[in-house]
Amino acid sequence: MGFGQGLSGLNTASQDLDVIGNNISNAKTVGFKAASTAFADIYASSRVGLGVQMAGVTQRFTTGVLSVSGNELDIAIDGTRGLFVITSPTDGTTFYTRNGQFTRDKENRIVNAQGNQLMGFNVDNSVTPPRPIMGGGLVGLTVPVGNIEPKFTETVKNKLNLDADADILSPVPAPDLTDPTTFSTSTPVTVYDSLGKAHRVDQVYQRTGTNAWTVTYQYTDPATGTTSNVGSANLTFDTAGRLVTTPAAPTGTIALPAAGGAAALNVTVSYDDSTQFSGGYTTNFVQDGYASGEFASLSIGTDGAVVANYTNGAKKTTGFVAMADFNNLQGLQSVGGNAWVETASSGQAIMGTPGSNGLASVKGQAVEESNVDMSQELVNLIIAQRTYQANAQTIKTQDQVLQTLMAMR
Repeated sequence: MGFGQGLSGLNTASQDLDVIGNNISNAKTVGFKAASTAFADIYASSRVGLGVQMAGVTQRFTTGVLSVSGNELDIAIDGTRGLFVITSPTDGTTFYTRNGQFTRDKENRIVNAQGNQLMGFNVDNSVTPPRPIMGGGLVGLTVPVGNIEPKFTETVKNKLNLDADADILSPVPAPDLTDPTTFSTSTPVTVYDSLGKAHRVDQVYQRTGTNAWTVTYQYTDPATGTTSNVGSANLTFDTAGRLVTTPAAPTGTIALPAAGGAAALNVTVSYDDSTQFSGGYTTNFVQDGYASGEFASLSIGTDGAVVANYTNGAKKTTGFVAMADFNNLQGLQSVGGNAWVETASSGQAIMGTPGSNGLASVKGQAVEESNVDMSQELVNLIIAQRTYQANAQTIKTQDQVLQTLMAMR
């Protein structure tokens, strides 16, 4: 036996202690992934081994505990697959990280502690719900401060129940909101013109037959107090109380003339899934217009949608968080700052959005804690210490053998 085996054991045990110590020191580092050391014997031409060597250090990309942070820009990855994509504003270097602690810099960019910007995809807001534009490459995500322009109302979608026990009005009088005998029920709705000014329109319902209703839209000019009819619709129900939608679903149009510098307004009103059952009236509607508003807050959905919330109640998706995956996560190279860069061994990044193509979803206002298991690391620390001591003992024993041989001369 030579000194080589014991020295190799001391070296690898020391390296193992370094890895364990790094794990323990980063037990509270957000997004940190614990590492473990792999060992292998050194090739020898004889049956007597030449010792041990470090085969490599692997990181455990298991999910850490998610904890609520309260910071609207914090994002936690809720699953194993996926890393955030961040880019250096100075040289454009792309990094990958699990640390979702982000803030806003002076230029309203969403950045991490090192100033690297969170990357994502542009958004197509012409569809509902908005979706990411995947073919245009990555863009830096920002906080959309400032006002949102007003949007004129294009649609009002009603979902209601008209009381099957209501009296039939015969003959059908002209609806008059000041005379309850002229109508069955009414529902006010607020619509917005092109300048964001709100206008109240009353939807006045009259039961005209057993399964027939007429809806008249009435608008009262606030300047003159004059009420006028600005549209109507006819609703027919079958004997099961369901709205008749053949050959086409019934719709109406609210038509307000141009006024006060705003363009004329034509709003399509629909009644999909409305019913005629006994038990009273229920009304529920949504309209798609709004006045101008100031930026209030930002929220991030599980699909990575970055949504700006405004004081007028409007919401606007401004982008989608990008996530990267790799065929070989162990091939990533750690560069400090809780970040990695891709290498030839890791392969190129596979881009996507949270929750798509097997990627993990995300959780806003939360962070992913380190996945270091402190109890296990302390056990590993004791084992590595004993290994170091045992290898030191083999060197001491070899030294004693040599001393004995020298004493025989």
